[in-house]
Amino acid sequence: MPHATIRRLSNHVVDLIAAGEVVERPAAALKELVENALDAGATSIEVVLRGGGCDSIEVTDNGRGMTPQELPLAIERHCTSKLPDDDLVHIRTLGFRGEALPSIGASARLSVTSRTAEADTAWCLRVEGGVVEPATPAAGAVGTRVVVRDLFFATPARRKFLKSPRVEGSHAEAVMRRMALSSPHCAISFNLEGREVLRLPVQSVQERVAAVLGVVHDSLLAVDEQRGRMHLSGFICGPAHTRATGAGQFLLVNDRPVTDPVLRTAVRVAYRPVIERGRFPVLMLHLHVPYERVDVNVHPAKTELRFADEAEVRAFVIGAVGRALARGAGDGGGVHADLERVITPEPTPPEMASRSSQPSSPALWNDRRPAVARDWRQDRDFGFAPSVRQVARSPMSEKEAGLSEAAALFDRATPSCAMAGEDERGAYEASPSSKQTLGVPIGQIHATYILAIAADGDLIIVDQHAAHERLTHERLFARFEGGVIKAQALLLPEVVDLSRDEADAIMACVEELAQFGLELESFGEGSVMVRTLPAPLSGGDVGALVRDIAEELAQDPDLSARQTESLDRRFEAVVARMACHGSIRAGRKLKREEMEILLRDMAQNPRVNTCPHGRPTWLRLSKDALEKLFGRVK
Repeated sequence: MPHATIRRLSNHVVDLIAAGEVVERPAAALKELVENALDAGATSIEVVLRGGGCDSIEVTDNGRGMTPQELPLAIERHCTSKLPDDDLVHIRTLGFRGEALPSIGASARLSVTSRTAEADTAWCLRVEGGVVEPATPAAGAVGTRVVVRDLFFATPARRKFLKSPRVEGSHAEAVMRRMALSSPHCAISFNLEGREVLRLPVQSVQERVAAVLGVVHDSLLAVDEQRGRMHLSGFICGPAHTRATGAGQFLLVNDRPVTDPVLRTAVRVAYRPVIERGRFPVLMLHLHVPYERVDVNVHPAKTELRFADEAEVRAFVIGAVGRALARGAGDGGGVHADLERVITPEPTPPEMASRSSQPSSPALWNDRRPAVARDWRQDRDFGFAPSVRQVARSPMSEKEAGLSEAAALFDRATPSCAMAGEDERGAYEASPSSKQTLGVPIGQIHATYILAIAADGDLIIVDQHAAHERLTHERLFARFEGGVIKAQALLLPEVVDLSRDEADAIMACVEELAQFGLELESFGEGSVMVRTLPAPLSGGDVGALVRDIAEELAQDPDLSARQTESLDRRFEAVVARMACHGSIRAGRKLKREEMEILLRDMAQNPRVNTCPHGRPTWLRLSKDALEKLFGRVK
């Protein structure tokens, strides 16, 4: 190979190389343009995409705009208005590198039309494949309008690697949702292929989160915690609202949308005990950290961060999200479901239509209806009258004194809501004077679901097996974590070969692992000897368990052994299996006292809203939902 002389690359080639880092696809170009608009103080942004952004991207804002003297600098590399004092530490803007517009102009046909509030006219600057034309006067409102056409026409090799317009459009939509969540103070319109995807006015944070995530307000749990100079805020959905992918997770750091692995790991660890494996939570979290404690100048895309203390950030987020999820049923953290979407009244058969106004057994109904209706209205108004439908009498109903007794029992409930302490096993002892925040039981359906009336008159439906399974699961898990787990000695110690890094990582946690019954010894370079296994995991694949734990610890040294998914999931599976077999089964008829104790324990347990498998344990049917079911309101 002949010797090549070192030479300086032309500015055009440099721009094309840099464009590959900054603008890897249409969604990346869109992100940079919207960030520029927000940094310019825009309160309204309109975005139009065609061909998934490959054909054209139009971004119009009402920000400060640019003068004709600033326009040529805006498309010149490393020119920016966002670092007035050259400070790369306290970066308060979304953009700061001065690379976006030059990179787009080098690989596409770019036009920038801008006008300041003081100017009489707008000015337009065009760039085509890196060739800049002089700015000319143009018509335009105050603000800036950027149009990008034929993205990557100057780099055909890059354009070949783009996906279909549908795929590229989905990436662009994800970008717009992230940007919308970061700026509820800005009205945003997003049009894709002639279809309006987003039209969001200026909103509160909660309204914007509900609109972008596509959830109802009642399903959002607020997060607002401070630790030192770190502050975490936002909204998360309970474990009953999960998705098949992580597309519903939105993370911000100092107002910047990010895809940081440290924060994603923290969210995964916090949700792991309450959602099913393979499901992903829905949330928007905003972390504020001191600017000097985070580096955003890691990658040209500015979506990756580097924290000064990753372990501190991870622990803070895990704790804050865990505490938000730990709001028990009595704290309003339950599943406030729109049951009218689930429960659809069956149409009345034609042969029953003529008889629907009176019950089939008048004597039985007349025996019960007057007393029930009279006592119900006199004792307490729960918002509705008894149903006129006939319900067959069962052995359980003989023991139930009806709604009048439920109302009387509810009247006797004390207003205190003191949480009883945990015993040595971590189980909550229900205090006789505790307020029954899930209401008063009034009966069972199919010997599986408990019906109760809440203090506000809402109807509560409890899955007795799922609820008791969660309570049993919590007691068993507390028993495991309350002390050293029993170890099962192996008949023959097993040697597991690992890489040097993995062996070092797992041996650094040898004392912590011993507390869980996993005793290890170093056995030469890159190998460990396993002498005992946790008793609940005895009989499993020793090598697979140790290798999985070692791999996770090597990939993320700041994780504790207990936080590794390999160990945690195995314990969760064993405990969940034990809890399932030791819980009240569906089909078992409960006494009133048993239902009362179950509801009281649920109100006092912080994670009772879902069972260990992630299913909801209770639902709420409000008065509004009932009126919709019966056609009283639309």
